[in-house]
Amino acid sequence: MKTIKSKKEFGRVFRSGRRFNSPLVRIAIAECDEGDQGKVAFVAAKRLGNAAFRNRCKRVLREAARSLDLSGYNKDIILFATKATHDSHPDEVAVGLSNLIGKGGR
Repeated sequence: MKTIKSKKEFGRVFRSGRRFNSPLVRIAIAECDEGDQGKVAFVAAKRLGNAAFRNRCKRVLREAARSLDLSGYNKDIILFATKATHDSHPDEVAVGLSNLIGKGGR
């Protein structure tokens, strides 16, 4: 699973992508460039809490994405943690994530 790293890629997903929300995770989905494999980014904003809290949220998001095998997905996805992400099990987040990706047009 490749990750989105550059500010340019983040900007493209925000400009051209669609956003969906659930209590456990928020996502932004955009079409990837011609011939490219989809990429994923994991984001936990500073307003959620201290570094340990945010790192736990990102670990949960990574495990949920890994269980869904998003590597074969042909879109760029940014996953945003919520306060509820921290206390959730990755399987719960994976269910919410699969529902949101379904809305995004898999």
